[in-house]
Parts: sequence; structure tokens; C-alpha cells
Amino acid sequence: MAEDIKKNKQERNDKPQKNRKERPVKIDDGFDKRLVSVRRVSKTVKGGRTMHFSALVVIGDGKGNIGMGIGKAAEVPNAIDKATVVAKKNMKKVSLNENTIPHETIGKFGATSVLMMPAEVGHGVIAGGAARAVLEVAGVKNIVTKIHGSTNRINVVKATMNGLLGLKTREEIASRRGKKPEEI
Repeated sequence: MAEDIKKNKQERNDKPQKNRKERPVKIDDGFDKRLVSVRRVSKTVKGGRTMHFSALVVIGDGKGNIGMGIGKAAEVPNAIDKATVVAKKNMKKVSLNENTIPHETIGKFGATSVLMMPAEVGHGVIAGGAARAVLEVAGVKNIVTKIHGSTNRINVVKATMNGLLGLKTREEIASRRGKKPEEI
């Protein structure tokens, strides 16, 4: 009798279990993904309001490649997936000096401006909310930032990206001018 119970138990354990809570495993493509914000948006129609969700996602590889995307859907996971696809399409390269930015810069978008200043090793990322997410996925380890004007998360992300995309290293400037980096 005890052997039959053990045998039945073993057969049950051998069968593949279906767990509804288990999500499909996605292939890791080497990108660090940060969900910056999820907003509930509504559209007023004849029968009332229809609710949807808007997600803002920032992705990066930690080596200077960053992308930002916004996705809308009826459910949050679908909105996040759409935003991730858009972010991967909008990947851009940023110039970095090892673990900080090469020089001070101001990124602007709309009424938002983000002041970014390089920092010494060990200083860390001193940035607020949405700007921190962009800088961390880009691979910046030491920086000081200050957000001026509007603190709308979408505008802050776009302003931070504009500031980072305007950065040029000493080598890039020298090659553009046809000089050696030591001359600049």
C-alpha cells in the first residue's frame, strides 16, 4: 500500500505542472530595463470613459547606449512591452569618460532643463527620479544633476537624453578639428 502511494506521488511529480502565475521566460538581450512611470489615461466616448495605461521605459547596456520608449495599451504589461520595443528601436550612443561624463552640460526639453556635472570617483549618482534611471542604464557611475523647471517624468527623461547626446569627448573634438587631443 505504501509503495502504491509513493508510486502515484512519483507519477504526479513527473507530469509537467501548469502554473498560471508563472510568466514566460524572456531571453536576456543584455539590456538593463527601467520602468520610469505608468500612468492611467482615459478617453471620453459616448458611453463613458475608456481607461488605458501609458508606460515610460528606459533601456541601456551600461556602456553608453540608451533608448527611451512610451507605450499605451489596455493593460499594464502590454504597455510595458510596447514601450520596451519602442525603446530598443530608439537606441542612441552617448559619449562617456570611463564612469562619468566628459564635461558639464544642460539638457533641455520643453519647460524642463537638467543640469549635469561630472563628479569624482566614489561620488555616486546624485540625481532625482527619472534622470537617475536614464543615467544608471547609460552606465554613468559618478554625476551630479539638478532638474530645473517642469518635473514631468517624460520631459525629464527627454531632457536628460538630449543633454547626454550633446556630450563630446576630447578625442571626438580633436578629430573633428584635425588636431591631437593634447592640443585641446
